[in-house]
Amino acid sequence: MGSPDFAVPTLAALVEAGHKIACVYSQPPKPAGRGKALRPTAVHAWAEARGIEVRTPSSLKGAEAQADFAAVEADAAIVVAYGLILPKAILDATRLGCFNLHGSLLPRWRGAAPMQRAIEAGDVETGVQVMAMEIGLDTGGIYATARTSISAQDTTGTLHDRLASLGAALMVEALPQIGAGALPCVPQAEDGLTYAAKIDRAETKIDWAKPADVLDRAIRAFSPFPGAWCLLPDGARAKILLCQAEAGEGPAGTALDDRLLIACGQGALRLLKVQREGKGALDATDFLRGNPVSVGNIFS
Repeated sequence: MGSPDFAVPTLAALVEAGHKIACVYSQPPKPAGRGKALRPTAVHAWAEARGIEVRTPSSLKGAEAQADFAAVEADAAIVVAYGLILPKAILDATRLGCFNLHGSLLPRWRGAAPMQRAIEAGDVETGVQVMAMEIGLDTGGIYATARTSISAQDTTGTLHDRLASLGAALMVEALPQIGAGALPCVPQAEDGLTYAAKIDRAETKIDWAKPADVLDRAIRAFSPFPGAWCLLPDGARAKILLCQAEAGEGPAGTALDDRLLIACGQGALRLLKVQREGKGALDATDFLRGNPVSVGNIFS
């Protein structure tokens, strides 16, 4: 049970390991692109291309959807970024239970955006965990953990790919042990609980009055999607996808040189990758060829 790119490596690893996938559940296809044609999720497309049955209910709360799920008679449900709430009838419908791959070190960053919030908060470590699912939001016990450091250059994009790979290997290792009753389920710690709220687009607007280190973390947290954004000196909107904090002083939002060093409330940010609205993402050097910046130009 999964939807985005993050879930595909786990599904692929389970197939490669010889597990029989009775069927795949994914969110329904959504309109995308200029033509607004319905586009299946990454998991849906991967499974369908390999002849695996895919089901896309919009909800699992109804009696019919729950009966359909129970009729699969699965040993276990593996859940990775599925995006739908699993009612108790679903959680209880498999022989072993439902097991979620979560992208944080619980109980830190329960919720929808654990990778983004970890980078934004300046965490130096995160990981993936195989947890037992229950009615509460990411409250179940932990079966297995894989850890990774978060570097000062990591974006959610780089962390996403690393955790997806770690998580796939972790699930394949843990699942047979869970099935054999050989892996204990350890309750989550009571201390250190935080919630990773869903990213609100309103918070992605860059406020140059904030300190450079705070903005650096936020820009990396929102890269590549949805992207932290600002207005260029010519008024066009642009996403800032990568940057680094540097020394510098001046009115917030002011260009301090002609190479995209922008003053912040404290310090300055060197913009390293910029995506002008309607255009592709460019490294700073390439961006400046078509969008020259002078000292004193204002970014807002």
